[in-house]
Order: sequence, then structure tokens, then C-alpha cells
Amino acid sequence: MSNLSVGIVGLGLIGGSIAKNCRRVYPDSRIIVYNRSENARHMALADGVANIATDAVDESFAECDFIFLCTPVEYNISYLRQLKTVMKPGAILTDAGSVKSDIHRAVIAENMEACFIGGHPMAGSEKTGYENASAHLLENAYFALTPTAKTTEEDMKRLEQFVSGLGAIPVILSYEEHDYAVAAISHVPHLIAAALVNLVEDSDSPNETMKSLAAGGFKDITRIASSSPVMWEQICMENQSNIASLLDDYIASMQEIREHVSGGNASAIYHLFDKSRTYRGTFSERKPGLLPKTYKIYCDIIDEAGAISTLATILASNGISIKNIGIVHNREFEEGVLRIEFYDEESTGKSVELLKKYKYTVHVR
Repeated sequence: MSNLSVGIVGLGLIGGSIAKNCRRVYPDSRIIVYNRSENARHMALADGVANIATDAVDESFAECDFIFLCTPVEYNISYLRQLKTVMKPGAILTDAGSVKSDIHRAVIAENMEACFIGGHPMAGSEKTGYENASAHLLENAYFALTPTAKTTEEDMKRLEQFVSGLGAIPVILSYEEHDYAVAAISHVPHLIAAALVNLVEDSDSPNETMKSLAAGGFKDITRIASSSPVMWEQICMENQSNIASLLDDYIASMQEIREHVSGGNASAIYHLFDKSRTYRGTFSERKPGLLPKTYKIYCDIIDEAGAISTLATILASNGISIKNIGIVHNREFEEGVLRIEFYDEESTGKSVELLKKYKYTVHVR
């Protein structure tokens, strides 16, 4: 695909990453961006990603072949009406929202089904903003596409080709199936993680014994509880019925588990863990999903002055950035004394090779 004109409405983490990725793989493309914050617009112009940065969603987007709406759903819906009058014939309008039902209903109401195909890049980070956007964020990540009743086969193929060119993997779903699926694999897990963290806080002793003893396993399964409360309030309100339905199923399953535990039904508990372990073992570890992945290793070190700084120096001198590092005090379910987190898979693999070269014992999970 060459000589493309691409519009990006919203230069946050996702919009900025799409823009940067587009500039990388479609270098001759003309990129028009809008963002409320002037700073992000200036950065996109300064780093050569954007050809035009505008402070309004207006006629600047009239030349675009593809337009991505990358703001919160309620704002995306308002921009539909503004773009409806300026889009050229044959242009494809898509979005990047994590819930699709609301915008599809708005598209139907605005009679824009012929030019709209819903989108959801299933990648992200705990970081936000254009400054944290990456040209490689979408690489090998699933990119859900939700066509309308009036989407043509030709337009579907064009958007699939564009998304594939960005390095993502297009997956075509109805918007109803999409919203039910993400409620199960992302929205409900975030609620459960938040509730579990709050349970520990509310149940802890005044001297915070539970918090002090919390090991890597607890931190792993509750990591997503650190997500933005503003964003997750919005998501839960946008996907209420699917989340409520799946929560009913989850609560029923927890009630059943409670009965097995209180009744001493060992075989039922064994079956619970055996079934979950078997199914969990079929999940792919190679493709990014909706829940941000952590890249971590565990390393055995001798408890002596300078041990951690020596290890950190080895990594830093080889150009490896450490995201987080700390001693694991509760190793009941962990291997290694030191837990080291990295920003990406490449740094993780390089660190393992490097530390083993220096005779460290390294455990990878």
C-alpha cells in the first residue's frame, strides 16, 4: 500500500503507536493527526510522524483513506458526526475502543455503516500518552475488526491489509461477540483483581502482615489492579450487561467452590485445579493479549554488600534497561532471591544469556 493518507484522532498510547507504526511501515504516507493536548501535536510534528497536526476534527481529514478514532468511546461517538460531512467517498473510518457496542449503535443511528468498521488493537501498557507510544506496540498483537451489516468485502480486505502491514493479526468478529469475549478475558479479571486486593487490605491486621508476606504469585494475579480507575470505570459502564452476566457465572462458580472447600470435597478441588491447569497450558505465550505482559526473571545472588549493584551494572553496561528490581522475601512459590523486570522480551532474553555467562543462576517463568 503506497501514497496513503491516514488520519489519527487522539494521540495517546494507542493512537500515537498507530501513527508511529504507520510512519515506519508506510514511510511515504501522509499522516494527519488531531489531539486536544497541544504538546502531543507538537511532538508528533517534531519527530516526523505527522505531516499535519490540527486542533480540530475538521476538513483536514477530508483527504484520508483511513481514519482511526483513538479517544475514549464517548468522544469517538461525537467525532462521528464531525467526520461524516468531510470524509471522501471510499474512505474507511475505524476506531480503537475496547468496547464496540456503543459506537456501532451510534454508527447505525448516523447512517454511517457503509464506511465504518470497528477496531480494537489488543495491545497496551501501563504507561500512557504519546511519549510512551511505540512503533512496535502492535507487532504480533491481535487486532479485532468488527464489520457492520453494510461493510463490503473490498473494504474489509483493505483494512485487513493495512492492519497486517502494521504487524498486527486481524481477527474478524461481530461487535456482540467481541464485547462478550473481552468481558470474560479482560473486564471481569480486572474487577476480580481489584476486589482481591481490596479484600486483603480490608482483612489485614493493623501491622499489615498480609501485605508484608504477599509474594510474587499474589502480585502477578493482581498486577492489573494497578490500572487506571478512570479508564476502567468507563469500560465497565460501556459493557455493563456482558460483565454482569459473566460476574453472575463467576459468583455461582465461587459459591460452588466454597461448598466444596467447606464440605471437604477433595476430589472436586483437585478437579478444579487439574481442569484449569490443562486449559491454561493451551494458551499461547507468543502473542500479546489484552492484559499487559510482564517480562521478568528470578536470579540467585549472595546476600552481600554491592551484590545487586554489581548485577545491575552488568546489565546497564550492555544497554539493558531494568524496569523494576527487588528482593523476593517470600519464596514459597518462587525461585530465586532477586526478581528483575524488563520492558520487553528482547531485553529479557539478552539478560538471561548475559547473567548465565557471568555464572549467575537464573530462573525464567
